[in-house]
Amino acid sequence: MINIVYGPKGTGKTKQLIEQANAAVATAKGLAIFISDTKRYMFDLKREVRFIDLSEFNIAGEEAFCGFIKGIIAANNDNEYLYIDGASRITGKPLSEMAAFFYMLEKVSDEQNIKISIACSATREEMPPFIAKYL
Repeated sequence: MINIVYGPKGTGKTKQLIEQANAAVATAKGLAIFISDTKRYMFDLKREVRFIDLSEFNIAGEEAFCGFIKGIIAANNDNEYLYIDGASRITGKPLSEMAAFFYMLEKVSDEQNIKISIACSATREEMPPFIAKYL
């Protein structure tokens, strides 16, 4: 299952993701992972949420980010939640060009039974069809 947290820049999408992650660990049977490209929100998350700051890993591009996500998931077999803050910013691509990324996430979510939430800086009307189907 993929959940999109959307809205224009500055509307609190990251805060919503953090609240979702913190709420999930109360009932989660597996791991919750929060991926961002900054340490800024690290202390807002409960310590049970695994926080990953991508600025430490020099991820460049969509393919590298997809491989990184798959590697994180492969490292543990009890992943339950994955939160991604700013996928477009991390990959350096506009949302309209990220169909392959969302296809990969859908496949991973279905095959590994992981609930994925992603923050996207766009209005509902601006969402490409391949993302709008998750709204």
